[in-house]
Amino acid sequence: MALRIATWNVNSLRQRLDHLARFTDEQKPDVVCLQETKVDDANFPQDAIRDMGYSEILIKGQKSYNGVAILGRIPFQSKEIRVWCDKDDCRHASVVVDGGLEIHNFYVPSGGPVPDPEQNDKFAHKLQFLSEMAAWAKESGLKSRKAVLVGDMNVAPLEWDVWNHKRLLRSVGHTPVETEHMERLWASADLIDVPRHFVPHPEPLYSWWGYRFAQSFQKNYGWRLDHILVTPQMAETLKAVQILKETRTWEKPSDHVPVILDLG
Repeated sequence: MALRIATWNVNSLRQRLDHLARFTDEQKPDVVCLQETKVDDANFPQDAIRDMGYSEILIKGQKSYNGVAILGRIPFQSKEIRVWCDKDDCRHASVVVDGGLEIHNFYVPSGGPVPDPEQNDKFAHKLQFLSEMAAWAKESGLKSRKAVLVGDMNVAPLEWDVWNHKRLLRSVGHTPVETEHMERLWASADLIDVPRHFVPHPEPLYSWWGYRFAQSFQKNYGWRLDHILVTPQMAETLKAVQILKETRTWEKPSDHVPVILDLG
C-alpha cells in the first residue's frame, strides 16, 4: 500500500495551525505525526484538523509544553499512549494502520543546556528516555514487526548532521554520549535511518535551524534532530524522503521543518 507519513515538530500547534493547513494541502500526507503541540487535550483544535481531511486523531497533550498527536486520513486500527521514565509528560503516541503497520511518534526530551547527567536532571532524563526506547525496541521484538518510528529525537548523531561537528561536540544534542544512545536504539531492532538511506553522509542533512541566531537558516547553521527509522521488514517499501526546508521561510515558522516518508 502506498503511504505518505510526515513528522513535524510544530512548536505550538495553535500558533502554527495555518502552516499545518498549508502543508497538508500541498503535500497531502496520509498520516501526520506532530510534536511539541503545546496544547491540552480539551483545547486541541480537532474541528480544524478534520477540516483538513484528517478524521482520525490521537492526541496526548498538556498546556504550554511537550505534546504529541497523530492525524490520519486512513483508519487507525488501534491506538496507544505510552508513558516513559515514569513521567507522564506527553512524549509518545502510536497507532496501527492497515496491514499491521505500527507508526510510533516520539518527542525525546531536549536535555537542557548542560551535557552532564549528574549536574543536569534534564539531561539525565533524556539519556534515560533513549535507553528505555532501546530496551523497549529490543524486548518487545520490534525487529520482527512492521514499524515506523518518527519524531523529534533531539539528537543529531552523525558528524554531517550538524553544521560544525568539532565546534558542537560539547553541545547538547551532538555529544558523544547522545550519539552512543542513538546508536544503541538503531541496534536494538536493526533500525534503518531512512533519511541517510537516501542521502548518505558526508552530505549535510538538517531539519532544525534555531531561533537564537537570527541568521541561522540563511547561513545554514542546521542540525538533523528529526528522524524517521524503520524496521528491516520495511526496507523494500522505502520509496523517498523529503525534508521541507521551505517551511522555515514561512511567516513566524517553527524552528523545525517537516520530514516526509513515502512508502509503496
